Amino acid sequence: MAKKKKEIQDQSEKEMIAAIHDLDRELFALRNELATQRKLEKPHLIKEKRRQKARLLTIMTQKQREAV
Repeated sequence: MAKKKKEIQDQSEKEMIAAIHDLDRELFALRNELATQRKLEKPHLIKEKRRQKARLLTIMTQKQREAV
């Protein structure tokens, strides 16, 4: 389930990095399944995971700019 913006902002940088790595693994698995089977049971998950990753990266960048 997608996390809300406030929940993501409350995470530490290490937690966000771990979440990004998890999303990368999930995206790799989904893309690999798509490439090998030519079919996904839930194709919307690729788009959802990409957006979650982008959301995390955006909030991380904002936090880093605020710290400077």
